[in-house]
Amino acid sequence: MISFKGAHYPKDVILYAVFFYVRYGVSYRDLEEILEERRVIVDHATLNRWVIKYSTSLALAAKKSKRSVATSWRMDETYIKVKGQWVYLYRAIDKFGDTVDFMLSEKRDEAAATAFFRQAIDENGFPLSFIEILQIKYLNNRIEQDHRFIKKITKPMGGFKAFHSAKATIDGIETAHMIRKGQLADRTIPAYQQFMALAG
Repeated sequence: MISFKGAHYPKDVILYAVFFYVRYGVSYRDLEEILEERRVIVDHATLNRWVIKYSTSLALAAKKSKRSVATSWRMDETYIKVKGQWVYLYRAIDKFGDTVDFMLSEKRDEAAATAFFRQAIDENGFPLSFIEILQIKYLNNRIEQDHRFIKKITKPMGGFKAFHSAKATIDGIETAHMIRKGQLADRTIPAYQQFMALAG
């Protein structure tokens, strides 16, 4: 269960704001205006703190709650800009498009790739076969399409000022993406309710 002790706003308001930000790709100032229209007065700096504080915990809960993935995976990395520099988002999906795992890294090297695979295997078990590096265009189409959703959300955010805030935000975006895919619960349950349930 995620603690909201000491928060000056109700849990529901905080989770609504975090979900809206990571699901719809708005700026913090836009979200500030959206909430103001709903009679919730909160500044953009506070919204940023909420996303950084709660997104990673929600992502960890989502990883534990998601349905089992298939044993055939597709792995690739994409790029996110932090302080004007590219960092690397390692991602894997299964053959059906379900998210296996993700990891933001400041480096793109063997050590980072190994850390990602270790994390993915620890949380999801071994894939069906030994890992092979294959350069077959159609095999990558599915994960490249999946990358596009992440980029669509991050683009309006205008880049990140620090690695830790980028990581937390990506955690939230990936969590909302898993919910969108139906990995956490029946699609008939509203996405926001699924997101809120992760907080316990």
